[in-house]
Amino acid sequence: MVGSLRHTLHHLKPLNLKRATAPGYLGDGGGLYLQITKSGARSWIFRYSLGGQRREMGLGAFSRVRSDAPPPVSLATARKLAAEKRALVAGGTDPITARDAERARQRLQQARGVTWAKAVDQFLAAHEATWRNAKHRQQWRNTLTAYASPVFEGLSVGSIDTPEVIKVLDRIWQDKPATASRVRGRIERVLDWAKVRGYREGENPARWRGHLDKVFPTKAKVKRAKHHAAVDIDDAPAVYARLCETDGMAALALRFVVLTAGRAGEILGARWLEIDLQAAIWTIPGARMKAGQVHRAPLSREALAVLRAAAKYRVNDRIFPSSRRGRPISSSSLLKVLQAVVAADATVHGFRSTFRDWCSERTSFSREVSEMALAHTIENPAEAAYRRGELLRKRAQLMEAWARFLTTPAASANVVPISRKQRA
Repeated sequence: MVGSLRHTLHHLKPLNLKRATAPGYLGDGGGLYLQITKSGARSWIFRYSLGGQRREMGLGAFSRVRSDAPPPVSLATARKLAAEKRALVAGGTDPITARDAERARQRLQQARGVTWAKAVDQFLAAHEATWRNAKHRQQWRNTLTAYASPVFEGLSVGSIDTPEVIKVLDRIWQDKPATASRVRGRIERVLDWAKVRGYREGENPARWRGHLDKVFPTKAKVKRAKHHAAVDIDDAPAVYARLCETDGMAALALRFVVLTAGRAGEILGARWLEIDLQAAIWTIPGARMKAGQVHRAPLSREALAVLRAAAKYRVNDRIFPSSRRGRPISSSSLLKVLQAVVAADATVHGFRSTFRDWCSERTSFSREVSEMALAHTIENPAEAAYRRGELLRKRAQLMEAWARFLTTPAASANVVPISRKQRA
């Protein structure tokens, strides 16, 4: 048997290899072939069959195409490699599977030098372009450094397992459930990235479903969400009227917040170049939006009146500048004005809730229109796929109705009539 096998091997001669240029395969026997491509590249191929499946495995280039390519594999070396692969096949082992397993073992061996800190640095660098802004990126680093690093410090990213993750979360899950949930999710993403990079293997110890959800209660059960204190719908016109009687840039900015149902950060950073007065549209850059996407907000006549009032004090491109040169007014200034005109507790952000409640309880506009006015991210993938337009016309009608409600005396402002033609 051995003698007959020898007769089926070593068909190729050095002279044959030197002269061979035509595209195709030259067989040496025992599954070893020299492959020549149309471009003239030449490499060794090992063909085999295992479990009824035919497979092909590369053994290396016969000639170097680029100066930076790996050293070429000689005929003698290729025959030695092919013999090793035949021995694996004879023993029932797939050579490709064995090669991949060895590469994974080597990567894990190298990963022992990749610590948690190094993995975090590399992860943040790899995802730098995806962060909405530098502040968001810093929040990632700060939370991982403050909560995960004290436990993971000095550990290789490949050795972190469930006990270490639980130790991180045990310290904060009861007192800071929202923070703990973010930390868990961020650890999970870093470890997923490390696995794809070959720095670790196996299941992710920070995964929630079917794993940590058996250890920790959901954050909703730990502590009820604390909603932003909001002005009651029926009190909103009176509050807005008192704002109109209040002097100062902060009062104008707060009126604009209320009229647009925007977030304070969107308004405080607003610039004149974002405003199209003729079209009555405010285009907010994605960098200032929570969802990271450009948002076009229709402006009511009352909102345009606020802008005209602010324009009288224009000193730079900021719509609502502070007395500190080149800076916008602060969110604390808005809160101070609000507290001066509202007897009960209320927050600036709470006006978004007031607007949302007004939309659902006092108008016939659809939920879709009000959600788009609030620039809320769509969590339902099916709903997101169908929402293609901006519904600007309907949103303009909604914001005009909201402004009319705010500027109408309370006795006649309880119901905002929306005609059938206006309904979304």
